[in-house]
Amino acid sequence: MSLPPDTPQGVADTLGYLQHHLQELTERQHASENNINTTLAALAMQLQQLMQLVANPSLPAIPNTPPPPIPSSAPMVRRTRPKLSCPPDFNGEHHNGCAFFNSCSLYIYLAPEQFQDEQERILWALTFFKGGRAAKWSENVFHQEVDTGIFSIQTWGEFEQQFQLHFFPVNTKADAINTLEGTSYHQGNRTVDDYLDGFQALVSDAGYTDPRTLVVKFRRGLRLGIQN
Repeated sequence: MSLPPDTPQGVADTLGYLQHHLQELTERQHASENNINTTLAALAMQLQQLMQLVANPSLPAIPNTPPPPIPSSAPMVRRTRPKLSCPPDFNGEHHNGCAFFNSCSLYIYLAPEQFQDEQERILWALTFFKGGRAAKWSENVFHQEVDTGIFSIQTWGEFEQQFQLHFFPVNTKADAINTLEGTSYHQGNRTVDDYLDGFQALVSDAGYTDPRTLVVKFRRGLRLGIQN
């Protein structure tokens, strides 16, 4: 598949990896299909011989031999889980809120067996509230439990709503749009890779999806020597 010449390198590398991975999966599927067809053919031959023996008992008995082994296309590889990193400590600053919550969610997604229920997930996340507004908010949650005898947050969905309300940036979309409509997002002294990362984050927050708009703004932000 050919890509437009102005495709960012990061996007091209990702597409190349996905194409290579898809080709490997296709080859494995074909090998598995061939193995299954070989085994089915051998079993069909044995069944035909048995039917002939039943129809004509005078035929010599079929030797008692084990069925042919199923050929293996590749050795089985035991999958090992990558070592998981815990989320960083959180002090309640808005610009770190989204990254911290995503880190918690990713850990829970990859290791769900470590938590008995949703409340245990919430308590685990609160152990990283170690300073600033985050520590104060966590203290208030536990004080409410002491006063009422009931933990105020019952599900992970409720925790997500409360976390977004208190620790996510208030005007993320509006701020991103204003930045993209100005010049502060331009590359400046950054590398192209750093500029691309920042640009993609702004586009995601702003909700821009029109390809022409993205290409125009991306090129406009590049240094003049690179635009041409």
